[in-house]
Amino acid sequence: MVDGCMLSVVTEQGGQTASRNERKAQTRAALLDGTLTLASERGFAALSLREIARSAGIVPTAFYRHFASIEDLGATLVDEGVTALRLALRGVRRKPDATVDDTVRFVFDQVRGKRAIFGFLIRERNGGSAALRTAIASEMQLIVREIVADLSRIPALDSWSPQQLEVAADLLVSTVTEGIGTFVDASPREESAVIARTVMQMRLIALGIGVWSPDHR
Repeated sequence: MVDGCMLSVVTEQGGQTASRNERKAQTRAALLDGTLTLASERGFAALSLREIARSAGIVPTAFYRHFASIEDLGATLVDEGVTALRLALRGVRRKPDATVDDTVRFVFDQVRGKRAIFGFLIRERNGGSAALRTAIASEMQLIVREIVADLSRIPALDSWSPQQLEVAADLLVSTVTEGIGTFVDASPREESAVIARTVMQMRLIALGIGVWSPDHR
């Protein structure tokens, strides 16, 4: 009987811990979602901790149980979007049979599933929060560097300098980023056209990279 009672107590405590963790995760998600909604109306830099907390149904002091600051919350949103995309892209680029079309369509599949957060990132990369702009730019630069590494392994580009490879990688990333910006504001009927246009742009860039020589002036 004692052992049975002990087991019951342990099980109950474990359930309470799981329940607390679930509630904490739900509140954290509500803070992120609330921030995305508020930022879509006025921009991240204009938000106050009080209204972000209110959007999740908590008091301002409870905010600090989830994030160290508003800037920390913003960095988390960058991780949810750009960092996750970078890691996912790393996986798809390592597939030996992956084409430019495959990679572009993969990116838009990721964006479609997180339209709100990518809309937020596209707006805030040139927005009013310097800290957020810096965080987004740093993550975008990491994507550029990884593409530079990919390009450097192409035998036809052996004569290219690191700076030239970076220009090409930056052009690729900028083109897809512009496509994402159009996509997040597009209606469902317009999505296919946005993707097709971005695929065509990337094909043309890839074609140009293939025939361009560093000796060209």
